[in-house]
Amino acid sequence: MMSATEYAASDFIPGLIPPNPPSADDPFLVLIDDAVVLTADGRIPTRDELAAVLPPDAAVRYLGQFRGNGCYYGAAAALTGVGSGFKKLDLRTILREQDAAVFHMCCRALHLLTWRKRHRHCGVCGQPLVDKNDELSRHCLACGAVVYPRISPAAIVAVIRDRSILLARNKQSKLGFYSVLAGFVEPGETLEECVRREVWEETSVAVKNIRYFGSQPWPFPDSLMIGFVADYAGGELQINDQELEVAGWFTADHLPQVPMAPSISRKLIDWFVAASAAPEMGRTPDGLKGG
Repeated sequence: MMSATEYAASDFIPGLIPPNPPSADDPFLVLIDDAVVLTADGRIPTRDELAAVLPPDAAVRYLGQFRGNGCYYGAAAALTGVGSGFKKLDLRTILREQDAAVFHMCCRALHLLTWRKRHRHCGVCGQPLVDKNDELSRHCLACGAVVYPRISPAAIVAVIRDRSILLARNKQSKLGFYSVLAGFVEPGETLEECVRREVWEETSVAVKNIRYFGSQPWPFPDSLMIGFVADYAGGELQINDQELEVAGWFTADHLPQVPMAPSISRKLIDWFVAASAAPEMGRTPDGLKGG
């Protein structure tokens, strides 16, 4: 069985050029700021359904094949004349309520819209950029510079000590939950080095035995969250109060408020809970070794 963040390869196939002419029945993702417009019953609307309410100046681009149909996307400042037939959902809600293929499509659409918005002109000579036809990039006709969508990797890690997990609440958190530690990869750094540095900088804790867990796109505006599990190697917990409000070691039966499922932070915590219940700490149902 696939998890909530996995989907069959045939569900969504990213693309650049549509293999068939656009159809009125094609699904159409419209984004207003960071929210996606869906029908009231949670479907991706079709081009035909949106025709009456979509502003005429909305740019429409091909996203890929979604379960046999061409899928398109575009941005709008507002949907004029929207009635009860539509609703707007942010990506966090889509992650929680929609299947994985829809979430990944919405991530891709928001990521690409943000990229185009921020790269309208060449960073070398200042002339306008235009889309290339043969790849996902923009180029400058004046100087030849090519710009690709930016992806900013961030490492997120569950640190395990005996039967406890290290959780913290960030000072910038608006929801008040505790989560595993995370941070952006710096230039010249490996993912494993990022894990060690971030944990040390934020908590003065050293880690060892770092192993890959999974990943999740997070387009705010262009992140890729790369999950790891690591073992405690030493150090007394001392938080960096410039970044964290509080941190501590928690057992599976005494967890604080944690992030929603199926975010990768929650998946790491759920993995820890499942591993804690195993006779041998760290042995999960699928054989993943941790802790």
